[in-house]
Amino acid sequence: MKRLLRLLLLSAPLLGMATVPFVSSKAHADSITVGLDDESYPPFYSKGADGKWHGWELDMLAAVCAQMKTECKTKEISWDGLVPALQQKQIDMVWASMTINGERRKVIDFTHFYYNSAIVMIGSKDDPTKVDCGNLASFNGKVIGVQAGTIFSSYMQAAPHSVQVKTYDTVDNALADLSSGRIDYVQEGISTFATFLAKNADYVVKTTCPGNDILGYGVGGGLRKGDDALNKKVSDAILALAANGTWDAITAKYPEIKGLITKP
Repeated sequence: MKRLLRLLLLSAPLLGMATVPFVSSKAHADSITVGLDDESYPPFYSKGADGKWHGWELDMLAAVCAQMKTECKTKEISWDGLVPALQQKQIDMVWASMTINGERRKVIDFTHFYYNSAIVMIGSKDDPTKVDCGNLASFNGKVIGVQAGTIFSSYMQAAPHSVQVKTYDTVDNALADLSSGRIDYVQEGISTFATFLAKNADYVVKTTCPGNDILGYGVGGGLRKGDDALNKKVSDAILALAANGTWDAITAKYPEIKGLITKP
C-alpha cells in the first residue's frame, strides 16, 4: 500500500513515457495506458539495472491485462501527477498501490481492490507504552513519524497537542530517525515495513489501525469518474485471478510479503 497511500495533489510535472506491453505475443485490439509511480517501492515495484520495472505489482498488472486480453502500455509519472494525468486523459488507469479512500473517491473511481494491507505503527520492542492507533491520546508525549502528503499524515491531524507528529519526504527517512531514536513510532501499511522488520528484530508492530474513510479499504486501480466499462473489465479480471490461483502464484514469488497482504 504504497506511501500506500498519499492524498491527491493536483499538480506536478509528468515524466517520460516508458511503454511496456503486459500481454502475450498475440496482438489484441484493445489497448490502455497505465500510469505507474516513478519512485521505486520494492517488492511491489522497482526499476532494475535493465531499466525496466519489476515487482509484485507489475506481475499482477501483467496478469490482469492478459486476463482482459488487453494491451497495457505504461507511463512513468510522479506520484503527485498521477491523478491529474488520469483526469487529463493522458492515461486510462493508475496502478501504483493507491489506497481506496473517501477523499480520493470524490475525484476518481476505483476498481475492486487487488490487495489489502493492515495499517500499523511500529516502534521499539522494548517500549513498554500501551498504545492504541484508534485512540491517539494513548501516544501522549510520543513522536510519530509519517510520510508527508499521505493518508497517514491526514489521519494524524486528529492527534492531540500532546502528541508530536513529524513528517518526512520518504518512509526510509522516517525509519532512519526511528532507528536513531529521534522518533518513537512510524505509521504505514505493514507491507511497507516488511523489509525493515525482517532486518531489524528490535522493532515490532505496536498497534494496528482501524480501517476508515481516511486510511482506506485496500488498494485498487484508479479510473476516471464514470469509466464504468473499464472498471467492470478490470475488476472482473482481478476477481478472476484471485479465484483461479494466479494471485496466490504471483504472491508466492515474493516471500517477503507473505502474510502481509490479503487477496480480494
